[in-house]
Amino acid sequence: MKRFGSVVRLRPEKEAEYRRLHAEVWPQVLDRITRSNIRNFSIFLRDGLLFSYLEYVGSDYEADMEAIAQDPRTREWWALTDLCQERMPTSPDSQWAPMEEVFHHD
Repeated sequence: MKRFGSVVRLRPEKEAEYRRLHAEVWPQVLDRITRSNIRNFSIFLRDGLLFSYLEYVGSDYEADMEAIAQDPRTREWWALTDLCQERMPTSPDSQWAPMEEVFHHD
């Protein structure tokens, strides 16, 4: 199992919309996440920053992430949620900026 954290800014004027969308995530999107071996997936909000945490339990991360990226329903979902987000200046090529794990304790 591998742990992943990432961060993105939430546009202040889109917070209510983002919360509404995530109160009722589309079942097809959740199914694709599960089929792509993601578990224990959470998104947290603090001071305008969204932090995501997930655990990957598969054996081919790149292929599983590509399956998510190519899923039509997920792409529709991202078209809505991406409008609520602002990329981090240090990560212009990625919607969510990957974070380095510097500590873990079980």
